[in-house]
Amino acid sequence: MAVQWSGLAPEVLLTLDRGRGVPLRAQQEDQFRQAIRSGRLTAGERVPSARALAAALGLSRGLVQECYAQLLAEGYLVTRGGSATRVAAAARPAPARQAAAPAPARLATDFAVGVPDLASAPREDWSWAVREACRTAPNTEFNYGNPAGNPRLREVLAGYLRRVGGRVIICSGMAQGLGLVLRALAGHGLTRVGFEDPGSPATTTATAAWAGVQAVPVRVDDRGVDVAALEPIGAGAVVLTPAHQWPTGVVLAPERRLALLDWAARTKAVIIEDDYDAEFRYDRDPVGALQGLAPDLVIALGTVSKSLAPVLRQGWILSPPRLAEALIRAKYVADRGSPGLDQLALALLIETGRYDRHLRRMRAEYAARRDVLIHALAEHAPRVPLTGLAAGFHAVAHLPPGTAEHHVIRAARSRSVGLYGMSSCRADHAPGPPQLVLGFGNTSQRAIQAGIAVLGDILSAA
Repeated sequence: MAVQWSGLAPEVLLTLDRGRGVPLRAQQEDQFRQAIRSGRLTAGERVPSARALAAALGLSRGLVQECYAQLLAEGYLVTRGGSATRVAAAARPAPARQAAAPAPARLATDFAVGVPDLASAPREDWSWAVREACRTAPNTEFNYGNPAGNPRLREVLAGYLRRVGGRVIICSGMAQGLGLVLRALAGHGLTRVGFEDPGSPATTTATAAWAGVQAVPVRVDDRGVDVAALEPIGAGAVVLTPAHQWPTGVVLAPERRLALLDWAARTKAVIIEDDYDAEFRYDRDPVGALQGLAPDLVIALGTVSKSLAPVLRQGWILSPPRLAEALIRAKYVADRGSPGLDQLALALLIETGRYDRHLRRMRAEYAARRDVLIHALAEHAPRVPLTGLAAGFHAVAHLPPGTAEHHVIRAARSRSVGLYGMSSCRADHAPGPPQLVLGFGNTSQRAIQAGIAVLGDILSAA
């Protein structure tokens, strides 16, 4: 669709040189032709009225009208009775045809991980909250805000999260939150940060490099991260998901939780806690946050990317007071603060109970999808056990020893089913033990059932 302008379009950049000896009308015509041929003025775009262009260029209206008449005759412009003069659809030569890249095959079922149900994003609630924020916000809210975030949202989140002993700082999602934390800690002397393996090696390594810190993988087993490995590698901080480890789904064992807090206190290290799917627990009691046990040692990160939608880019950092000012300065340098009206909208969703109602609906839906996945695998591939099902919206399928992950993934693609291997979550991309990470957040119950049924023989033969 062509852009509509209330005045002169930015692309109408006519520069007349009265000393060139070339008639001004000819200069106008040549520059219009060039703008249209190059695509700076696009088909259907309205050109300025003769009166407006004449005033802008200091010409007579008649001279501009003559220019337009010539361009109309040449087919560069079109006009209709009662309508503005516009660039003709056929005025710009068609670009040379290039061989189109083949479109990726559409997947009938995609077990993509880390993606919530995008179709269930609360669009009506969010649009209501944004309108209400615009309608009720005082004029001062339209100025640059506090880089730490809107005070109202920070207060609402502190109450909603039931956290004490820390300061809430609003950020633009988990990625920015982690980057700001690592950069602030680097300013306090941090040089190495440990991260869980398997985990998110590409994202964590890239974020750490941006902050000037080296990221070092730390092994995860069936009791969580290997705390004893942190001191030998010289880590001054660790990023971990203790309540539901990504992607294995294991819970950090009680003795390791205590060992982790002891390590942090003894070495003056910082624990960076990502409780990424805290809202979605099914058949177990919630695991207490580490931040609640040691608020002076733990920085907690949170986001609405899984609970609402990733596109909203809303997150928060719960920081010990001693690090808060450094984080606020880092946020100020990064972008001066997250969008203020969106912060007010999120505060409204939480205050009015709409956020909690949405979570209850989604918790029930994800639980139903989890059950469908369990029953489908039990029916079509009973030799493939599932783990990591107590929370979140992904599970780990354990393939028989010796199975080639990539062969199973390739065979599934040939049947229009997207599967994803655990090897991509390992720092060294080791192919074993062979496992699949099955996301069901953005996959309907019907698609889950159909996808597993299609793969039954592949998974059973693995």
